[in-house]
Amino acid sequence: MAASMVFRPRNYSAEEKSHSLTRLRANDHPLSTSSSSSHLQVAVVDHGKKDFFDPLRSLDDNGAVSGEALQEVEISSSPGLSSEASVQNSAKEWTSFSRILMQKFPVSKMISVSSMSNAIIKGGKIYEKASTSTHLEELEDPQKFAEEGVKVITRHEYVSRLHELRDEIIRAWRASDRVTTLKLSIKVARLLMDTSVLQFYPTLFVLAMDIMDTVGNMVWERIKWKAEFAEDGNKLYSLPENFEASDICSDAKETCYNWFCKIGAIRELLPRIYLELAILPCWRFLLDRPEDSLQRLVMMTRGLADPLASAYCRLYMAHCMLKLPSCDKGYLVRCVNDIKSLLSWVMLRKEAADGNIIDNKRLLVSLMEPTIEFIMKCIFKDVSQKQVGNILVELELGRNAMELFGNFPCVSIVLHHLLKELPIEVVSSSAVGILHVIECSNDYSFDQCLNYRLLGFRLCETKSRTDILNAVADIVIQVVTQYDSLDEYLKVVEAFLDIILQNQMDNHLNATLEGISKRASSKGTTEDELGSLQSVMVKLLCHCENLEDIFALEHFLEILDVMYGSSRSTVNVHILNMATRSARICDPTTIQLLFEISQALHDDIDFLNVKDEDNQPARLISRFVCMVDYGTEMERHLTFLVECRGAFGSIRGLNETLIHSSNCLAVKALKNGSKNLSFVKSCIAFCEVTLPSISSHTRQLNLYLETAEVALLGGLVSHSDGLINSALGSLQNLDLMDGSLMQADVDGMLSSIQKLCGFLVLVPGNPEVGVTHFAKNILALFNSQSWMKPKMRTKIFSAIISLTATLSQNKLPYHGKVLGNDHLFFGDLSYSHELTLLAKCVLQNLVDAIQQEPSSAVRGRLALEACNCIATSFILTQEISSIYTRLLETAKSCSVPAQLLSVALARKEK
Repeated sequence: MAASMVFRPRNYSAEEKSHSLTRLRANDHPLSTSSSSSHLQVAVVDHGKKDFFDPLRSLDDNGAVSGEALQEVEISSSPGLSSEASVQNSAKEWTSFSRILMQKFPVSKMISVSSMSNAIIKGGKIYEKASTSTHLEELEDPQKFAEEGVKVITRHEYVSRLHELRDEIIRAWRASDRVTTLKLSIKVARLLMDTSVLQFYPTLFVLAMDIMDTVGNMVWERIKWKAEFAEDGNKLYSLPENFEASDICSDAKETCYNWFCKIGAIRELLPRIYLELAILPCWRFLLDRPEDSLQRLVMMTRGLADPLASAYCRLYMAHCMLKLPSCDKGYLVRCVNDIKSLLSWVMLRKEAADGNIIDNKRLLVSLMEPTIEFIMKCIFKDVSQKQVGNILVELELGRNAMELFGNFPCVSIVLHHLLKELPIEVVSSSAVGILHVIECSNDYSFDQCLNYRLLGFRLCETKSRTDILNAVADIVIQVVTQYDSLDEYLKVVEAFLDIILQNQMDNHLNATLEGISKRASSKGTTEDELGSLQSVMVKLLCHCENLEDIFALEHFLEILDVMYGSSRSTVNVHILNMATRSARICDPTTIQLLFEISQALHDDIDFLNVKDEDNQPARLISRFVCMVDYGTEMERHLTFLVECRGAFGSIRGLNETLIHSSNCLAVKALKNGSKNLSFVKSCIAFCEVTLPSISSHTRQLNLYLETAEVALLGGLVSHSDGLINSALGSLQNLDLMDGSLMQADVDGMLSSIQKLCGFLVLVPGNPEVGVTHFAKNILALFNSQSWMKPKMRTKIFSAIISLTATLSQNKLPYHGKVLGNDHLFFGDLSYSHELTLLAKCVLQNLVDAIQQEPSSAVRGRLALEACNCIATSFILTQEISSIYTRLLETAKSCSVPAQLLSVALARKEK
């Protein structure tokens, strides 16, 4: 039997030498600049694209890209918008503003209506005052609705009635019933006199303004049609975009004048103003300077007694002004000054006995705020630097255009929106003056801290002079020191922190962090304060380059300790991200701090329900564990790994990292000498305990093999044998048929088995269980799995045959630190006999597995691979030659290319 199967002797050193390519030293690196003119340089084909840039092309002497490689692209400035485009843009802004306005002030389901809302009362379903408290609970002021005669209507019915009125107006217009159109429009405008339910007023305003704009557009189109068409419908003239009053025929002018006369005859002031504003652009048909009519309208609005109705009327005026070709900004400034007067009156009004008067005032101010915001945007839209000074003087914030922002008080909420819209150049150059105005403008219309905060953010928009920033920071730090509230303190500090960090104001930074720590520690933190704290901490982390600089900051860790929840987790992620940028983490104190931070992050996140691709915290913690290095204190490092295993049990994949780290520690100890063998055993024991928790069978197998290699490197043969047995045992109950493994996992497991066969070349055979013990276990394991495909069986059987052939050599191709089988069993006939018997058995299994492959193409390819394995492993005796020929016939019958068959035949002849 032995004579019929003989292993081919191999001289691995001679084979390596004969197959190695001759090596020549290169004079230049292929990507270096000195080789750019060499004939070896690869030509870049850019197909004539002048802007093509190849990063591997050579650089010039200054390191700049050559002119041929990169062209400078000129960006032309976009032309200014035409007046028509500007109007369309303004319309879009108004639509967006209106939508936000309605969302900002939600209202209850039931709304009270007064006698002024007769258009709604007559058309809608009215509910008398409920006897129960059901409806009263939905009203904003139950005390008010306790009065007799008050009626309520649902919000939905109110809105529906307004839509009905709009449809009625359009129907009347299309029926040429101009009188009805005007009457219905007056009714809609009259609704805006009713401010009984404050929070509903913005919604009412938006809906009513939509109707006003619709009426204005219809009147405009009607007069424009009269100017361009004859009574019979023939077009006479096309008005240019910038037409003048002289271009309009007398009939169109008469119609236009008639509309203004009808509106001027309206008795109530508010409806009269609104309707004239709705047709404000129609003054263009009568006047070359239609904006001249605005002076009268601005004065008329001063006759409106209700501050809320008056403010929103001015808001609509600003909207209508944008429809004119040009407009003096002074009219808008007067609107703001008038609103300032209204706000001052509201805030100075004496309190009644009702204790809710302050809250009602604050609500009224908040409802008036959008009017200030929009008008301020209009004022500073496309304004020149020279105009800004004049505007500020008109807003009573300076003596002249050169002396701005002195000690001039301003209503706080007006100042806020002014500061938001000012050009950044003005803010930067006048920052100290603005601070004085903020200090003088301290009223409850707006939190003063928010104005300081806004100034800080505006100053971050550009590079300001250092002396100005230092002066501003000095003043602001003195101001916030007086704040007891952590929320107010953080709002200001967060805005100025970038300025403090970028200008290295260390004294202010220390004072700021001390102030945060003091207030947070004494009173705790709310959700809003946590958001600001998170922003402050992240800014500190982004500014500092090294983690040691962060931990060295006074009060940083104290502030971190008072944080919790998602804000704390976000800061912890940033800290770990910063820590893991370096190569190693060696300082024990830093390691302990990062371990505690990682543990807090782990406890705050449910890692089991987070997808791996989205699990940045888990990746950072694993990265941190990998980077820890205790140097010569290897026992402390192993203890650290044990602590990590207990602390981070929910993180998938971390145990793999721990096993890798433990094996690296063991190898590091072995390099320092055999005296650390007991420590190596501890590392291996750690791995053996941790390995069963690995869920992936393929990864578990690889880690078992990795640990077995480390054990063998340390001469721990029995440990290595046990780990190999455990590796095979982990696959004993594996069932691929349940669909738990993808094809990639199957391929990975096959690769691991082939790797195991390669590793077994180093493992000394055990005479007590047989030198082929592990190879037989592999064979038995995969022979017992009925689900295994022939392709995989063939590759495993080929790997076992190659293993037996290698072990039969008088000199193995590679050795470990322990004696190999070529030394232990040299000349032992029983050893060679055992290998031959195993090889014969496996060879028969190999041939059978190939014949079982259902795919003809795959079967032919497997037959050729088996021929290659046989040719390199055995001398072609008669028995082997018969098997070889049979496999070749199989390959040929499966239509394997003739070229591949000829190669296989050549191997047989050798």
